[in-house]
Amino acid sequence: MGWIEKLLSGIQYLLPHHLLSRIVYAFMRIRLAPVKNTQITLIGSIIGVAWEEAKIENISEFETFNAFFTRELKPETREIDPDPLALVSPSDGKISQSGRITNDRILQAKGQHFSVRSLLANDPASAEFLNGFYTTVYLSPKDYHRVHMPFDGKLQRMIHVPGRLFSVAPYTVRQVPNLFARNERVVSVFETTHGTMALVLVGAMLVSSMETVWSGVVTPPRGKKIARGDWSRRNIQLARGDEMGRFNMGSTVILLLPPGAVSSMEHYEPGDDVVMGQKLARLR
Repeated sequence: MGWIEKLLSGIQYLLPHHLLSRIVYAFMRIRLAPVKNTQITLIGSIIGVAWEEAKIENISEFETFNAFFTRELKPETREIDPDPLALVSPSDGKISQSGRITNDRILQAKGQHFSVRSLLANDPASAEFLNGFYTTVYLSPKDYHRVHMPFDGKLQRMIHVPGRLFSVAPYTVRQVPNLFARNERVVSVFETTHGTMALVLVGAMLVSSMETVWSGVVTPPRGKKIARGDWSRRNIQLARGDEMGRFNMGSTVILLLPPGAVSSMEHYEPGDDVVMGQKLARLR
């Protein structure tokens, strides 16, 4: 099994990541009704979408497959944990890893670590997360693809970091060193009553687009340089559970908190399912 993982991961180094993503971007936005309805029905059934959770139940009402993929859910399908100090999951998915940051190092998978500073493109907030806490959530294609606030926060800045688009499937995460710090990503830094909080949306193979509620689509177009935006004077304040962004295909969200923010963490093993609004930790 290990050699198969290494082979599949090794092939990805040779693939034209961004070209493939541009093809998927166009494919997901076909408006011709017979085509997009077939896409939604066929792909949705194959990946195991929970049809009954969608706010729009008639597939013909979705303009494109992407509109279906980023569908809004019925309000009653997700509840925010009632504890006012609960730090909640920003998305549906599976826990990839969760725990304490060791100095500057975050566990990616057994035997693989990556740096907070490299993940955040050397943002000044990096030092605040040393020995802090992190949770990494992997979104599969069947999951709800909107990302929400784990806790109340005021946006300070957003950073778009260009990079590769390796798959973030578990087998690749085990094989590709520094994967999350190599892939294209959108970093959002928030000020909260419990210190600085960072949410990192990590792009992946065939993830054709990422966006935030305050800036719209961040990528594409593909940038070649790191783009840093100061949003601290825009007074963008989002409450726990508010939507902050979305993936236009599945990927990974990484949540970072400083060392003094958390009083206790819920126990999760890698591969455990979570849904948006589920408690990850209790803040001090």
